[in-house]
Amino acid sequence: MRKILIIALFAMISMCSMAQEKIQWMSFENAVERCTNEPKMVFIDVYTDWCGWCKRMDASTFANPVIGQYMNEHFYCVKFDAERQDTLNFNGHQFIGVMRPDGRKGSHQLAQALLKGKMSYPSYVIMNEEMKIIQVIGGYQEAKQFEPMIHYFGDEAYKTMSGDDFLKDFKSELNRS
Repeated sequence: MRKILIIALFAMISMCSMAQEKIQWMSFENAVERCTNEPKMVFIDVYTDWCGWCKRMDASTFANPVIGQYMNEHFYCVKFDAERQDTLNFNGHQFIGVMRPDGRKGSHQLAQALLKGKMSYPSYVIMNEEMKIIQVIGGYQEAKQFEPMIHYFGDEAYKTMSGDDFLKDFKSELNRS
């Protein structure tokens, strides 16, 4: 009886910790460093502090435990403020935060490069293990839209099939939690 009680307790603790899984965000620099030692795909959330849809994405989609668990398992997850004002070195290039002539923050040069000049927030950049851009996706997405997209890339289905073909057989985990 005691063994059953202990096993049940550990099962409940495991389920509770899974249900509360949050995305483990890191800096861009940390993701680059981690990729050199432990290659893994990179997901970059390009946002700004003033973006309402970015805040909604954080509060809903990114807060979903099913999304969090999958993202942590398959990606290094990066939050990148498109208006940050520091200097970054990446792939032999120096990228700086730009100020507008009127003194307001402009977009960081790395954000411009990652988004290929299409400055829209929120936007997401999917990179492979070698830190090469696979896809740029723009706009707010609810968890039910976001989940198949991250699976398409995280499961590496993008290498062998179209997104439409992938969606035909995709089984959501959102309703099972």
